Amino acid sequence: MADSALKNQLTEAMKDAMRAKDKARLGTVRMALAEIKRIEVDERIEPDDSRVLSLLEKMIKQRKESLRQYEEAGRTDLADIEQAEIAVLQEFMPAALSEQELDAIITQALSDTDAKGMQDMGKVMAAVKPQVAGRADMGAISQTIKSRLSNI
Repeated sequence: MADSALKNQLTEAMKDAMRAKDKARLGTVRMALAEIKRIEVDERIEPDDSRVLSLLEKMIKQRKESLRQYEEAGRTDLADIEQAEIAVLQEFMPAALSEQELDAIITQALSDTDAKGMQDMGKVMAAVKPQVAGRADMGAISQTIKSRLSNI
């Protein structure tokens, strides 16, 4: 089975962090690799790049939520750790889409699915998701699609 390029990139980053004795970066990269390994063991599959990407996206989302909670509680020490982990994980994510690119993808999906209203939300999301995976916040995209569908 072929390894995912993203998993190989994470492995190389782990080796580089070991050589540089960068404990914070090493810990974050190892945590991501451990999650990939958990999927390999639990599901007996070799995750492809899209699966690894969604895993990294989930990890970033979890850290953003923790960051928000730590900031609300005034725990800047813990918030700084979460922020550092987010920065390391985002290095492995593809470049974010611009507003114009997102708008074009959503417009194309609306026309491709022949969406007539809110009942077509699922079809539009299904068309958009593969194109924007890891490159945009799905919550924001969902809100944009809802507002566009409610105006149809």
